[in-house]
Amino acid sequence: MFAILLNSVGTVILQSINSFDVTKVQASVLEGYKDLTIALVSFVIASFIPRIGYKFAMLFALAAVALICLLIPTIAQFYGFKLLFAVIGCSFAIMKISVYSVIGQVTDGANKHSALLNTIEGIFMLGVLSGYWVFSGFIDNTDVHSKTWLDVYYLLAAFVGVAFLAVLVAPIKAQNAGQLPHNQWQAFIEMLKLTYKPLVIIFIISAFLYVLIEQGVGTWLPTFNNQVLKLPVDISIQLASVFAAALALGRLVAGQMLRFIGWYQLLLGCLLAMAALVLLVLPLTHHVDGSNINSLLDVPLAAYLLPLIGFFMAPLYPLLNSVMLSSLEQHQHAAMTGLIVVFSALGGTTGSIITGLVFDTLSGQHAFYLTLIPISFLLISVTLFKKMTLSLHPSAS
Repeated sequence: MFAILLNSVGTVILQSINSFDVTKVQASVLEGYKDLTIALVSFVIASFIPRIGYKFAMLFALAAVALICLLIPTIAQFYGFKLLFAVIGCSFAIMKISVYSVIGQVTDGANKHSALLNTIEGIFMLGVLSGYWVFSGFIDNTDVHSKTWLDVYYLLAAFVGVAFLAVLVAPIKAQNAGQLPHNQWQAFIEMLKLTYKPLVIIFIISAFLYVLIEQGVGTWLPTFNNQVLKLPVDISIQLASVFAAALALGRLVAGQMLRFIGWYQLLLGCLLAMAALVLLVLPLTHHVDGSNINSLLDVPLAAYLLPLIGFFMAPLYPLLNSVMLSSLEQHQHAAMTGLIVVFSALGGTTGSIITGLVFDTLSGQHAFYLTLIPISFLLISVTLFKKMTLSLHPSAS
């Protein structure tokens, strides 16, 4: 459910431009309401969640999201989406910290941790994929200004209610009180101390750059399809699901490839493939005119190739997270996850706003060419991250 809601921001940006007559730059702030809230809440409460209990935290987050989804069709104004994504961001921060921390309770060793984390992230991407189709099913192509698509939030509220019941009956353990710091201030200070570790600093930089790329591409892909490739709105949104499908498939394939090659070699190859795809595919999109296309089967090949960048970027995030978390004690996972969420959120907002500004000022092609810069920096940061993990764990591959 959080995959569907969080990654609906690209669809909502496109629909806000059509339904509420806002500019691209104005619409781009929705990513900030989502990601900056995630960052702030993660920073403030990451060390506090183990004290109140992971189960209670998850239930609170789901209840808040269900309530705001029920209100959105009634509000039916652009400011309502700012509120929506702020609540979603707050709730997601709580949920992700809780879920990542619980992984350490049910796994032993780095390999099992990585396997379960990749499975969770893979299911998350299936949620992203389904979200595009859920939203497109409520869009009226005959009237781009229609607000009937807002009814999708009633359906989403019902699904969140099902998730609430699932968490309610799940046997989630509370954190062992003996492993918790004596007071909340001490817990917060210990989280901040993690940022002094060189390995954590390089990891944070890598996570920031990855999410900058993913959100920059994923958020603006529906608008790129509609305004650059001239595809109809519903097909533009459905075609963006190829990006999510590529991410999901990439993580599943990566899980199998890690049996045969090291994680660093895999990530290095993925980064080089991402850069090559951007350079090869974007020139082809200059010649696409989908204004007369009415079916996904009629969409030109070039429009399908660009979202495939998701296949190669897919392994980066879960692998980096798993290697980082596996290097820490289990009781530090909530604090580390808080830092992961904070800097991932900042990267997502930065990527979306920069892409939106370049898209509005120059063109969609220029905006996506811009991803080559963070890809280059990622090559450097991932290499440094590998060297540092080797110094801590000489047997790591």
